[in-house]
Amino acid sequence: MSTNEGNINIGTYSDGRNKEKIFCSFCPSKILNAETAVFVTMEFALPHIHSKGEGEGNQQETITEYWYIEDMFAFENIGVSHTVGNIKYLACADCERGPVGWHDLATKKSYIAVSRVKHVKF
Repeated sequence: MSTNEGNINIGTYSDGRNKEKIFCSFCPSKILNAETAVFVTMEFALPHIHSKGEGEGNQQETITEYWYIEDMFAFENIGVSHTVGNIKYLACADCERGPVGWHDLATKKSYIAVSRVKHVKF
């Protein structure tokens, strides 16, 4: 995984950390504060977004831009799914829409898809 220090669209500092707070795209729930995640590029297929109870979302989307979160305690609000293989999918804790990312059980690291959240300047 590599950092993209020049991505102006999502607002990163020179070290790749997020300049803006990160919120759910569907409700006003804050997921992360500014400067708590690092921008990385990697390929990972996430199921399409759905609400809890709408099924598991059999279709997947390959996403390449993520916010990397080293410590689960950095999240302000996040919901965690049941285990699927060696991962747990992450969703909004309030409206339960997701997945917005995933948590790797082997490394204890989390990733939030840049395209599945909104960024708000503080």
